[in-house]
Amino acid sequence: MTSRRTRRLGALLGVAALALVAGCGTSAGSSNTAAPGKSGFTPPDVPMQKSLGQMEGKVNILAWPGYAEDGSNDPKVDWVTPFEKQTGCQANVKYFGTSDEAVNLIKTGGYDVVSASGDASLRLIAGGDVAPVNTDLIKDYSQIEPFLKDRSWNSVNGQMYGVPHGWGANLLMYNTQKVHPAPTSWGAVFTDASQYKGHVTAYDSPIYIADAALYLMKTQPDLGIKNPYALDQKQLDAAVSLLKDQRQNISEYWSDYLKEVQAFKTGDSVIGTTWEVIQQVAAGEKVPVKAVLPTEGATGWSDTWMISAKAQHPNCAYAWMSYITEPKPQSEVAQYFGEAPANGQACALTGKAFCKAYHVTDQAFANKIWYWTTPISQCLDGRTDTTCTDYGQWTQSWTEIKG
Repeated sequence: MTSRRTRRLGALLGVAALALVAGCGTSAGSSNTAAPGKSGFTPPDVPMQKSLGQMEGKVNILAWPGYAEDGSNDPKVDWVTPFEKQTGCQANVKYFGTSDEAVNLIKTGGYDVVSASGDASLRLIAGGDVAPVNTDLIKDYSQIEPFLKDRSWNSVNGQMYGVPHGWGANLLMYNTQKVHPAPTSWGAVFTDASQYKGHVTAYDSPIYIADAALYLMKTQPDLGIKNPYALDQKQLDAAVSLLKDQRQNISEYWSDYLKEVQAFKTGDSVIGTTWEVIQQVAAGEKVPVKAVLPTEGATGWSDTWMISAKAQHPNCAYAWMSYITEPKPQSEVAQYFGEAPANGQACALTGKAFCKAYHVTDQAFANKIWYWTTPISQCLDGRTDTTCTDYGQWTQSWTEIKG
């Protein structure tokens, strides 16, 4: 999980994505739900498969590490072999490290299906590299949680281009013995961070600027922030100023989840941003911690299985997308990987405790998440009278923040 999560940020923030995504015309409104609105550009005319034919005997899968385990990493972790036995499709799995890598590999035509993160999905759609998905051919599509369907990163004009796989939020974790009262706002690590000087931790990536922007969006409405990934220069400057102030109280920036667990064990860190799986690991090691979704909401991620427009084995590809979103493999991936499965029926297999911890069927929780999106010069909040800052500017700002 460590390498996968560390790599994810490179995936979501590939600078090469900027021009193409800008051309897509993606927009988001300012309602209370996270990343609201649907993609409204016109994608290339790629035909959608109407029905299933005979299985071709193989399928070439591009996946994030941890999403298509075949037992080679751990004999006890294998949901690929059952798929092969069930369908007769031999699964050839290649892991990728960034969305740029996945996009480039899909373009070669040598792969049938890919697990795409939020930024890669629209790039693939706009480039004509993936096909619309006929959800009638996905066995348990009706069991996928409704709040993951027809979203801005997986559909265009009401047409799904993928099958939701898994999702999660970036939370606020704190030591229950050293942080009082229990925090309910991101202000605990921003405006009030001096209370825990030298013991605050934060995620080590330019995308963390969005966390500061989200806090400002909720607490300083005069700044006019409507989307934490759509910041004009004045708004970016405000977020950077907040993060520079926070820097004076930081113990360490982290990207390795095991290092964050260790920092909370030693007391070097007592409060900061986290993932649900980190809280679970830390608590399992008897560290007195809790993780909460602050009142302002949070950033997070959502992944989608997509079929290549050049799929040489489309029937086996559909078989894979259908299989991997069934309750059993969904439960296995979610528990191994540490995220919420898209299929809520997986809860019958993971157990109620897991599903409660990861908010699997909690739409109200999911609606508070702003899913990672590459900042681009075209404002993602719909503004056309100004230019927004792009990821290159965020990267430069992050260097300045860390000093």
